[in-house]
Amino acid sequence: MTADAVALVPTDLKVPKKTYLFGYPISHSLAPLSHNTLFADLGIPWTYELLESTNKNDLLEKLKSEDCVGCAVTMPHKITFIQEIDDVTEEGGEIGAINTVFKRKNPSTGKIELIGTNTDCIGVRDALLLNFPDILKDSTGKPSLVIGCGGAARSCVYALWKWFGVSKVYLINRDEDEALDLIEYLKKTSKGIVLQLVKTAEEAEALEAASVIISAVPDRRPVLPTEIVLDNIKKVFLEKPNKGYALEMCYHPNPATYFFKESKAMGWKVINGVEPMIYQGIAQQKLWTGLPGSAFNVKHVAEVLTKRISEI
Repeated sequence: MTADAVALVPTDLKVPKKTYLFGYPISHSLAPLSHNTLFADLGIPWTYELLESTNKNDLLEKLKSEDCVGCAVTMPHKITFIQEIDDVTEEGGEIGAINTVFKRKNPSTGKIELIGTNTDCIGVRDALLLNFPDILKDSTGKPSLVIGCGGAARSCVYALWKWFGVSKVYLINRDEDEALDLIEYLKKTSKGIVLQLVKTAEEAEALEAASVIISAVPDRRPVLPTEIVLDNIKKVFLEKPNKGYALEMCYHPNPATYFFKESKAMGWKVINGVEPMIYQGIAQQKLWTGLPGSAFNVKHVAEVLTKRISEI
């Protein structure tokens, strides 16, 4: 099912409600600022708070409360928390990782259920399409590359395959077993998907250039041998003559990440990690509030986040 397949739980937007971000560690997250700005712009007396924990029961207790409309889920819970909810949407099921929980009334039983979905993929889609309206002319029928194979990377692979018409998705990752798990899962859930794990720079040299590159790993310069191998493979793709589009999913501690600056210097069209965060957050708010996307002030929340980041 998709997120629209079951009836919305009636919610009075004038009554105070709570939402949370569940994960660990998350003290650095800008999501509360983003969501609370969106709520304030709409005049909705709701709050979005951090719930920094590795104990799933801490969140489950809060989700049971009538004043909680749902939550966001981040690492290390994106994959494992699927086991704690009543159902998942098509996106959440195919990706195998969720970042959002919302409440819906089952039309058959009348029971309020917890539904998991993944809006990270929507953040990827909207960040690329809204910044580069002509991107499909370059991405369709061409390979793409995702750096990393964790929960966020699954969303990136799904978005590229579902909406950008790529011929295949190259994967590079420090942990080969994690990459193989991702490949095995997505080949079962995403019909016809073509994935290729690239293990060496020499292998990358022989491959067709990627039209879109997405980095879904933390921002740190390579130190460990496995990190250096990964960095060398990435550089091979960035240095190929055909330049395309690069999207950074990380925005901490600064949106101008190592990958962002490197890609931009090599002539790629680059988007920093703030934009996919905003767009995935708006997708979450649409599920919690029932409001259309046009109700949200994207420009204002981007200005607020940019100002806060400049002060850090």
